[in-house]
Amino acid sequence: MNPLLPAASDLVWSGVVVIGVVLLVITIVQISRAATLSTTARALWVLGILIAPVIGVLAWFVIGRRSAWGPDTGRARL
Repeated sequence: MNPLLPAASDLVWSGVVVIGVVLLVITIVQISRAATLSTTARALWVLGILIAPVIGVLAWFVIGRRSAWGPDTGRARL
């Protein structure tokens, strides 16, 4: 334990890490279930997310979901 940092900061950073891992797993599951993505596109999305987790997850939620869950798949957009 670092004496210069309060104990609450350890809890906050632990929470940030847990939230990041949960978002990473949710994103990978969504990519694997996306019906309109080709195998190559899935592999590139997963590779991008594993190389740059924060940017990759944000890119998926902003760009990827829109193209993967279009109106032609029969699923509602979230």
